[in-house]
Amino acid sequence: MIAGVPRESFSGERRVALVPAHLAQLRKKGFEILIEAGAGEPAGYSDQAYRDAGAEIVATRTELFQRADLILQVRAGGANPEAGVTDLALMRQGQIVIGMQDPLSEPRAVEELAGRGVTAFALELMPRTTRAQSMDVLSSMATVAGYKAVLMAADALPRMFPMLMTAAGTLAAARVLVIGAGVAGLQAIATARRLGAVVRAYDVRPAVKEQIESLGAQFVEMPLETGDSETKGGYAKVMDEDFYRRQRELMSKELAACDVVITTAAIPGKKAPILITGQMVELMTPGSVIVDLAAERGGNCELTRPGETVEHKEIKILGPLNLASAIPYHASQMYSRNMANFLLHIIAEGKLKVDPADPIPTETQVASAGQVTNKLVLEALGRPAAQ
Repeated sequence: MIAGVPRESFSGERRVALVPAHLAQLRKKGFEILIEAGAGEPAGYSDQAYRDAGAEIVATRTELFQRADLILQVRAGGANPEAGVTDLALMRQGQIVIGMQDPLSEPRAVEELAGRGVTAFALELMPRTTRAQSMDVLSSMATVAGYKAVLMAADALPRMFPMLMTAAGTLAAARVLVIGAGVAGLQAIATARRLGAVVRAYDVRPAVKEQIESLGAQFVEMPLETGDSETKGGYAKVMDEDFYRRQRELMSKELAACDVVITTAAIPGKKAPILITGQMVELMTPGSVIVDLAAERGGNCELTRPGETVEHKEIKILGPLNLASAIPYHASQMYSRNMANFLLHIIAEGKLKVDPADPIPTETQVASAGQVTNKLVLEALGRPAAQ
């Protein structure tokens, strides 16, 4: 089977779907690898490195799509809504497209892929299970984003993170609050602690308290009735507005004592909940920084503007987009490992094999044989799922 890796066409995207280090494993299993010229260069991987690993460099995108049975991308379909239209026109019936596709927010893009007769897999829908962990691109990219968020905060903050005892006096450590202790939040906690900050963290799921404390942070206790706050897939559930109102009231005191706040609360396919209002921002010390990792979903802070840095009464609110792409070398390395593991799981003896009893391919497959196949995407389209 021929796997093709095109250069990413989404504006500002610097990652690549496969890196040279993972090609040998795939070639041993019979894959032939085509790389569009320059595909890896924004991430630091040269065409020559791919050649040395056994790939063929293809001069044009059109030729790559014509020859490849599999198209491997970081951003495909709905995750690349503008430039991706060009790719859609190049696809053919029976071709397999694998990548992040934002299927729950952009279900019409899945419908368009189905209309081309393409078999599509959206890696964001990977089940949160032990077996699927090595293929979980969301966790990999969240690790990168959590790390980078702390570096951005440290750069924007007009003070240093660690406590320092110097001849010129003692400098107090920065106080960091992380809201949301998923993969991104836990990595943010670990990074802030390594930089010497005093870290507190809150999550609606009480079960993560032990994880937070294991990283050296203090878990923020709030007298809220969380009930069943976690989905079967390990994500935080959407709570009602009364819960968020009460949460904001209790959070205000925490914000007033912080220098840096990093928010990570996002619900797949839905607008991010507002956890910090404009009034709450005004309680913070002048010079404080908020890094809103949910900016792509509208933001956890009421004042967040996606892709911009807002300054409100001497408080900076950063709304970074596509943060994993800011560290493309290692983000690509992690994504590529997830992709290679997924390929080896669903392709055997040169053929696609989707076991109906295996949730890894069945939950990630969104289109096949001209039909939208994923029940969550069908719900997003307002259609009943087949029984």
